[in-house]
Amino acid sequence: MTTLSPGILAALEKQAIELPSWAFGNSGTRFRVFPTPGTPRDVFEKVADAAEVNRLTGLSPSVALHIPWDLVDDFGALRRHAEDLGVRLGTINSNTFQDEDYKFGALTHHDERIRRKAIEHHLACIDVMDATGSRDLKIWLAEGSNYPGQNDMRDRQDRLNDSLRQIYAHLGDDQRLVLEYKFFEPSFYHTDVPDWGTSYVQVASLGDKAVVCLDTGHHAPGTNIEFIVMQLLRLGKLGSFDFNSRFYADDDLIVGAADPFQLFRILVEVVRGGGLNNPDVAFMLDQCHNIEAKIPGQIRSVLNVQEMTARALLLDRDALAAAQRENDVLTANAVFMDAFSTDVRPALAEWRQSRGLPADPMGAYAASDYQTRIAADRVGGTQAGWGA
Repeated sequence: MTTLSPGILAALEKQAIELPSWAFGNSGTRFRVFPTPGTPRDVFEKVADAAEVNRLTGLSPSVALHIPWDLVDDFGALRRHAEDLGVRLGTINSNTFQDEDYKFGALTHHDERIRRKAIEHHLACIDVMDATGSRDLKIWLAEGSNYPGQNDMRDRQDRLNDSLRQIYAHLGDDQRLVLEYKFFEPSFYHTDVPDWGTSYVQVASLGDKAVVCLDTGHHAPGTNIEFIVMQLLRLGKLGSFDFNSRFYADDDLIVGAADPFQLFRILVEVVRGGGLNNPDVAFMLDQCHNIEAKIPGQIRSVLNVQEMTARALLLDRDALAAAQRENDVLTANAVFMDAFSTDVRPALAEWRQSRGLPADPMGAYAASDYQTRIAADRVGGTQAGWGA
């Protein structure tokens, strides 16, 4: 069995992967949303499910919220509820893609009334951050156009920058604006923040408290995502990850499901660039479980990230550097592949047991009565779902 060194175990001990509240609600395709027994009816129950993932894995000490999906009258009470369950409230995600006014844009809209409304929504999100103790305001914009000539793309960039500047000015000293990008959808001709370069240009103009979010499912097929990770780390502007997986487009599947090797390559660059356990580089999942059970889906995801992190930490960087200096292509690739091919699962299971955690968190959840209890208790009311 592969042995993980004390240094690797110390690095893994510090790893934290934030869970998204919306992963625990019902979701689906544009054709059908499938309800499941035990689905949370409010954000308090979402936080409870996230806490169960953390109890079994020790990897997910915080929960991201989506506003207005997770609006409550008393965020102080929600914060105390989370802390009582051993987790904390994390990133606050804004939403300007489910309001009729935002059909043709929000922060980029030419109508000043609508743009002001979108800005005010983000200022309200900052108020939520103040109440929850959250650091990051994450902004993803479903804005763009479907046809050539529909909009003036340059004017939209100018309006976006002005909107972001107004939001940025309201951040507290220890708060950040995190701008996410996505190369298409729901707009198909142009998207206002389609790539890391556009996001970088926008946040770089704002200041040190503005950074880029990299969603691993938000790229064109064949994109070398680890190159982007490297570059943003090099520039000091990689603020967070949204980890998920996809086969064709933004499927929001369990991270590592489609391409475990890609996840490994990304984490190699994270380690190389000083992004692992760096408080300025947040790890978060962004997933929707349409047909699989929600809680085990999140458990599987955080374990996949942990496993590929351990493999990345096993990479013999001295041997790799020596082969690279000699232009020894095959040896360099072999060193790289040796780390990826190492089965670290038994060592991680043994290490979990040493920390009082289940060796097999997936099995432990299946053997527990948690799902049976929530299915029995959460009867009545409206199940939470995508958009609620």
